[in-house]
This record gives sequence, structure tokens and C-alpha cells, in this order.
Amino acid sequence: MDRRRCAGYLWAMARNSYYNGPKSDHFDGERFFLRGVTRDKTRGELLRWMAGRKRAPWPKHAPSPFHDHPPARVEGAALRVTLVGHASFLIQTEGLNILIDPVWSRRASPVQWAGPLRVNPPGIAFENLPRIDAALVSHNHYDHMDMATLSALARRDAPRVITPLGNDKIMWRTDRGIDAQAHDWGARVPLNGRLAVHLEPSYHWSARGLGDHRMALWCAFVIETPAGAIYHIADTGWGAGAIFSAVREKYGAPRLAMIPIGAYEPRWFMGEQHVDPEEALQIFQLCGARQAIGHHWGTFQLTDEPIEEPERRLHAALDQAGVARARFHPMRPGESMDVPR
Repeated sequence: MDRRRCAGYLWAMARNSYYNGPKSDHFDGERFFLRGVTRDKTRGELLRWMAGRKRAPWPKHAPSPFHDHPPARVEGAALRVTLVGHASFLIQTEGLNILIDPVWSRRASPVQWAGPLRVNPPGIAFENLPRIDAALVSHNHYDHMDMATLSALARRDAPRVITPLGNDKIMWRTDRGIDAQAHDWGARVPLNGRLAVHLEPSYHWSARGLGDHRMALWCAFVIETPAGAIYHIADTGWGAGAIFSAVREKYGAPRLAMIPIGAYEPRWFMGEQHVDPEEALQIFQLCGARQAIGHHWGTFQLTDEPIEEPERRLHAALDQAGVARARFHPMRPGESMDVPR
């Protein structure tokens, strides 16, 4: 590499040390975005939220009544889903074991002596996990990308880790043993002869620190199966709503949608990146899912609403819309569901 090209490469990496790729309709050469939707919060808005927070009190301990001991495998079209906690799930179908956003650490934080502390233990003890074939990591926020857990999985099972662009570099810098494969929105990644993972947009953002906003991509996942799609939204705002109906048009009505229902108050600050329970119901209706699971609530206090409010508001919204509560169930850690075909 000549001196001029080397200097240009180093300059580009200084701007974005996670990803150095061509510009696209959602990457400007330095940061990722979703056209017409992405807007970073200003420092003034952040200070206004922190100075005026009306944080509902949460209990120090809110243990779930459930604790799962999953089987080694689930074969064929049967689909078993367990909430580990927050947005971490174990999906078992077609003989594969898939973890989504695995977080077993005590805190969703860059350090384990400060930051959001989990109020309930993981719904599956790590030693009770079956052998994991693949881990899907939606983005690099600490409540979704937990390097301690990913490293432990790499040592134990060496699963494939599928993640959006730029996040592989974060993982490799921490642990070269992680088999991280980074892909863009629209990618289709086969898992075996029957299952494949698609990366789709969500209305969100990314950051691990103060200066790397949107330097790595974020996504929702669609898991393609012979018995219907599984649509997992890790984090999203409502935005224009178009991406949710687009999933139905592209993949058909999902067999299962996994939709966040928590971390939404105050709305003036959180509304662009986190849906509330009423918006979660709209996502469920737009994507046309036959069954839905509510997650992203009740484990880490990230925002200001009471711990049980997401479930209450979701139930009220379902009742008002005339939708059976059984069709959109807010899960608790350790709770499992055998999803009908």
C-alpha cells in the first residue's frame, strides 16, 4: 500500500474505527442512518432529561416465578422460545439452538461496579444452556451486546455470531475467539439447509461510548423457517411505521413477532428509539403476526416508567383493540412458549 493510500486509510479509520466501507443509502462514509428518521439527541436534551428525571422506584429484587431447563434440541417445525431476560432469548427449532442478544452479566454497562443492575437472574442458568449453534447480536448497546457472555459462549460452544456491520470489530478487539460475521441490512445468512437469518432495519441507533454514535449498524432479525418467519425486533421507535408492514410484504405474516414493550419514558426523549406498549400493538397489527411476545421490560431499569407498567398498558391496549391477550404475551425471565404452527 503506497503512502497516500495508507494515510487515507488511517484517516478513514480515525473517523470510524468499526467500519470502513462504501457509502450507501444508509451509510454516509462515517455514520449509519435511516433516511428521514435518524436524529441524534443533543447534549442539551440529554441534560434536560437527566436534570428533570422522575424515575419510578423499582424493587432491588424482582425474581421471576419461572426458571427454564431447556431440552438439548427441538426438532422439525416445533418452535420453543424462552426469555432469558430483557431482550435475550433462546430459540429452538429445526434442530438448531439460537441465542438472541445474550446478556448474562449483572449489569448492562461497560463496567460491573456501576450502571443498570438486573433485578432478576437470567431465566436459564448459563450452565443449563444447551449447545448453542448461533448467536444473533442486534446492536452494540450494553443491554444487547455483552462481551463477557459472548466470550463465555465462544469458549464453550464456539457458535457463529451474526451481527450488523461494524459490530464484529468491537467483538474481535475484546476476544479474537468470537466467530463474528457482520452483514448489512438486506443480507440473508443461511444457518443450515432449512433456516436462514435476514437483517432488516429498525428505528434505532448504536453507541458504546460518547464519540461513536451510529458508527456500527443496528438491525432487527427475521429468521426464515419452513413453518413461517420469526420476526425479532430488539429496539425500535415507531418512526413512520413503514418498516413493519414491509416485513409482512417481504416474508408474509410472521409465525411469531418478538416486540419490545418497555424502556419508553419520558416519551419526548425516548419516543424516537423505543416504542411504548400501544405502539408495540400497532407493530403487531402492521406486521400481521399470528403470535407475539413482549420483551425489553422488567429486568434492567433503563428509563423512568414503573417496572410493571409495560404489562398493564399492553393488556389495556389489547383489550381496547379487541385482541385476545394470549396473542401478545409479555414474557418474564425463564418463561418458555411452544409456538403453534
